[in-house]
Amino acid sequence: MFGTKSVRGISMTALVSTAFGALLTVSMLLVLGLAVTANIRNTFSLLNDKAVLTTNALAQQVSDHLDLAAGAVLELKNLFDNREIGLDQFEELKPSLLAAVYSNMVIDVLVITDVSGEEFGIYRGETGRLWPFQRQQVPEISERYVLPKVTARSGATWGPLVQASGELYANVTVPLVNEGKLSGYLTAAVSTEEIGNAVRQLDGGDDATVFILANGDEVIAYSDLALVRALTGKSIALPATISELGDSVLSGLATGELMETFEKASALGVDVRDIESHDDGPDHLSMTKRLEGYGPDVWIVGQYYEASTISREIRRLFGSATVGLLSIVVALVLAVLLLRRAARPLAEIAKRAQYIGALEFDRVKPLPQSRIRELNQVYQAFNAMVVGLRAMNTYVPRSLFRKLMRLGMDQAMVAREMEITLVFTDIVGFTSLSENLTAVETAEALNQHFALLVAAVEREGGTVDKFIGDGMLAFWGAPDARPDHARAAVRACVGMAAALRADNRACAERGEPPMRLRIGIHSGKVVVGNVGALDRWNYTVVGDAVNLCERLQSLGRDVSPDDEVVILASEDTIRRAGGGIASSPAGTHRLRGRSGAVTVWRVDDRASPLIGDLPAASSVGAAE
Repeated sequence: MFGTKSVRGISMTALVSTAFGALLTVSMLLVLGLAVTANIRNTFSLLNDKAVLTTNALAQQVSDHLDLAAGAVLELKNLFDNREIGLDQFEELKPSLLAAVYSNMVIDVLVITDVSGEEFGIYRGETGRLWPFQRQQVPEISERYVLPKVTARSGATWGPLVQASGELYANVTVPLVNEGKLSGYLTAAVSTEEIGNAVRQLDGGDDATVFILANGDEVIAYSDLALVRALTGKSIALPATISELGDSVLSGLATGELMETFEKASALGVDVRDIESHDDGPDHLSMTKRLEGYGPDVWIVGQYYEASTISREIRRLFGSATVGLLSIVVALVLAVLLLRRAARPLAEIAKRAQYIGALEFDRVKPLPQSRIRELNQVYQAFNAMVVGLRAMNTYVPRSLFRKLMRLGMDQAMVAREMEITLVFTDIVGFTSLSENLTAVETAEALNQHFALLVAAVEREGGTVDKFIGDGMLAFWGAPDARPDHARAAVRACVGMAAALRADNRACAERGEPPMRLRIGIHSGKVVVGNVGALDRWNYTVVGDAVNLCERLQSLGRDVSPDDEVVILASEDTIRRAGGGIASSPAGTHRLRGRSGAVTVWRVDDRASPLIGDLPAASSVGAAE
């Protein structure tokens, strides 16, 4: 491990204290106006940040709440598409509907409407219990949702807000499609009551009021209903219009003047307006943001508070500037010097971090020891991290690691079924080849051989799964899906053949025996992801397609036992690869462990692997 020796260094705190004392005399040379101007600018920058953060937090809270429902219906759409939809399938669909509503507390109603208009689904009762329903049996449930205009190609579509039983509901619908035709609709209704609860939690105190508007002037969430009730004696239930609520600040939103000092917030979609009072009351500032895509109308989320809060900040700023001028100036000067001091080691760390980001661990040199205790601790931790990453990279393919990091480890490594193309290789007669080699020479020969194959796999964007003795398993199409996985795999195999022949020529010049290679290619569905237990996991592929690919490789000994390279592909791979694949029929074979016969094609191993379209000899498309 790099830099494990302990170094007794200078404390950062002591260094900073010494710097402040030494620079105290220099602080008197700075100008009062410069400090005040800079801090005014900083104050308004902070106010901009506050406007953006608080308003975006509210908008995000609303979006997250509604997007949960949209995500649930989209997941169910994938499950329900390409099947018959009707009341007679309700019992079969009910478990999936129950599970979706149970796991998504935001959903109050989940309903399927078939093309004849029959409706059935699940709704959440007042006690939280889930109940199945049909519209004819529980007609009042249908008042909570409305079916928008959607086609078979529509995505998740939000309908207009619906008021039912004293509550307001938003609803989202996706089309259900069977063989390209519309077979029904799946709708989720979401009560806005939970959104209102979230609004009250984001209320910044007595000076602030948080609100959500829809349909222009309809208030669907308002954090100060209790205050309105106390001032007016009226109990107002939401949704209500602005005039019914009697809020003069909301009434002035449309005419309020945009504040130029909040251009940063405006650039990020947050409008800050100065709303003047018309009844000798205090002026207010409003911060609002538009939310689109949750229905035919635009939602407006925001908050407002008394404008005097800004003037208080300005007064506090001038007071603190007068009292603390000397300390502010010293801190600014000290910050410049310390940044220069800190820039050098940070630049070294940043330089090495770039290599780590590119997974080029061999280029990362160990950081030296530092006299500053905290920096030395960082250096030691960094060096230890590099050692660990190098060790990990020895066992995890670099290309796979990059893909998993790009796609997100949590999402990409979950085991799921995917259609991919697999390649299985095996050295012909390696046991006899290795009889005259020592263990070290055998390992070196295998390492050199696998280096050629891995380079061909990674050149075509594939993933090496594992090495099995003198064989290798690789695949295309996971973890990142790609439509050309079969074509890329064929190109990689042709590249392996070219690399092997070149290496055999070099071996012949050195008087070493050549290697012969069998390759099997097959496309099909497998389970891809983490497989293992406890702290021992492998990102791998599992399924019958893997076994078939290995059988194709083994078949090479029968099809062409003496050739330098034989590449056998299943008909599924040739068909998915499309036209232009240089291949010829190799017959129909019964493979071990397979009940039916498999049509096999031999790929021309002398086609160029460096071009997108391989030269055509004969192909499935041509034969058909």
